[in-house]
Amino acid sequence: MSYFVVGYFAFLVLGSVLSAHFNRRTPFLLLFSLTLVSFVLGIVGGTDMLRMVAIGAGLLAFAAGVSYSFREFLIVIAPVGVGKELKTAPLTAAFGMFVVFTYIIAAIFAPVIAPYGEAEVISSAYAPADENMLLGADQLGRDMFSRIVYGARNTVGLALAATISAFLIGALAGLLAATKGGWFDQFMGRVADVIMSIPSLIFALLMLSIFGPKTIVIIVAVAIIYSPRVFRLTRAVAGNVVVMDYIEAAKLRGERTWYLIRKEILPNSMAPLIAEFGLEFCFVFLLVAGLSFLGLGIQPPTADWGSMVRENATLISFGDITPLIPAGAIALLTVAVNFVVDWMLFRSSGLKER
Repeated sequence: MSYFVVGYFAFLVLGSVLSAHFNRRTPFLLLFSLTLVSFVLGIVGGTDMLRMVAIGAGLLAFAAGVSYSFREFLIVIAPVGVGKELKTAPLTAAFGMFVVFTYIIAAIFAPVIAPYGEAEVISSAYAPADENMLLGADQLGRDMFSRIVYGARNTVGLALAATISAFLIGALAGLLAATKGGWFDQFMGRVADVIMSIPSLIFALLMLSIFGPKTIVIIVAVAIIYSPRVFRLTRAVAGNVVVMDYIEAAKLRGERTWYLIRKEILPNSMAPLIAEFGLEFCFVFLLVAGLSFLGLGIQPPTADWGSMVRENATLISFGDITPLIPAGAIALLTVAVNFVVDWMLFRSSGLKER
């Protein structure tokens, strides 16, 4: 038995005993559960499996520490009202906000962070990582790290623009349908049903095949695909607001439709709409990355995470994880946004933690 195994289990057992002694129920359950799982995995997989478990537990502990520190930082710099809300945020939401903040910084300061240009050839094809290239080179000899950083600007920026377009169209149509009602409400509902009946990927591929893989075409196609989803949610939320007494009072005062939307309906519908924006961004982001993987999204030599997975996919056959790095960047942002959205949905639902 190696010193690592002895020290590993000694640390877990000691931590479990101290947690139980000081009546720290949550840390005790975590540490002792990890002890039992490690015992079973150690018997099955040996020392190598225990090392993997230790690395995984260390990464989770590091992520929890960073999330806690980032949440406390936001509480300090935020206004008092916002700070009180942030205190209720779980560590998962804090982790999501930290990841989103990191992606925003990478997107804004990409030319400063990236050591090379996104299309600059600096080495041979598939060159291994060294002191100049942290992640090695791609199939043309371009720095993978630089392209990952620029991909944060290109992929996320395109997805954000498409999401905003879809949200503006769907939310505006939903608010108008809920306010006006009648034939306009019925007509918009049937249009949304027709668009939603078309598979999103097939519709996007059809649009891009006809008009070409241009940025504006991608934004328009995505806006058409996802605006009906936003419309239906907005129509449902606003429909519960327009029947309130204060809306009837505003109508009796002679207020116009735009006043009702801006001053009465929209402010009382913001919480679920903001959460829906986060969910729609995840869907749009994955669709844009999928289109790029198929070769119909952002075109070379512009750096894009979806196309980077396709271009370097052959390395997987040789045991190289380089193609998984842009795929991991896509997955990480999607999970992070979902963490934040889950917390926002919990807050807007009116539920309270016990």
